[in-house]
Amino acid sequence: MINTIVFDFGGVLIDWNPRHLYKNVFTSNQEMEQFLSDICNDEWNLQQDKGRSFSEGISLLKNKYPAHSKNIELFYSQWEEMLNGEISGTVEILKQLKSQYKVYGLTNWSSETFPIALEKFPFLGLFDGIVVSGDEKMIKPDQKFYQLLLERYNLNAANCVFIDDNIKNVNAALTLGFHALHFTNPDKLRSDLQMLDVII
Repeated sequence: MINTIVFDFGGVLIDWNPRHLYKNVFTSNQEMEQFLSDICNDEWNLQQDKGRSFSEGISLLKNKYPAHSKNIELFYSQWEEMLNGEISGTVEILKQLKSQYKVYGLTNWSSETFPIALEKFPFLGLFDGIVVSGDEKMIKPDQKFYQLLLERYNLNAANCVFIDDNIKNVNAALTLGFHALHFTNPDKLRSDLQMLDVII
C-alpha cells in the first residue's frame, strides 16, 4: 500500500537551469552551450551537489580556464538567477498529496545553495523530511543515498512512490523496490500517479 511520496526538486518542483543566468551573459546560444558543456558542466556541478565547496570547484575551473574566470565565478555569485520559479503544476500536486500522504524530498543539491531555495520557496516547508546530497556527501543514483532516506525516516520502499526527472535516478529507485515515476510534466505525473491508485 502506497503511503509515502518522495520528490526530487530541481526539474520537478523547481525550474533550476544555469541557462536562465547565462542566456543574459553570452551573446549567442552556441557560446553558452559550449561553456555549459565544456566548462561549468553537469559533471562539475554534481561534485558541489556531492559536498565539494563552490570555492574549491570554481578555483579548479579558473586555474584550468583562466580566460573564462569571470563567467565561472558567476555560477556561484549569481546562482539564484538560475532559479526560474516553481513548477506550479507539480507544486499543486504536492499540496494535494500532502493531505493524504507523507511527503519527502531526496535532492541532489549543494548544501551551500539549498538554503536559498528554502527561503525562496515556501512550499518546501510542506515536506515531512528532506535529504540533501550536499549535506550527506552522496548523490543519486547512488543507492546508499536512497537507503539513507529510508533508514532515517523509517520508510519501506515498497510503500513509496519516487518521482524524478532523471531516468538514471528513477531506475536506481526501481532497483531498490520503489514505485518510481519519470517526471516529464505535471499532467503526465498526475496521470501516472492515478495509475498507481494514488489519491489526488
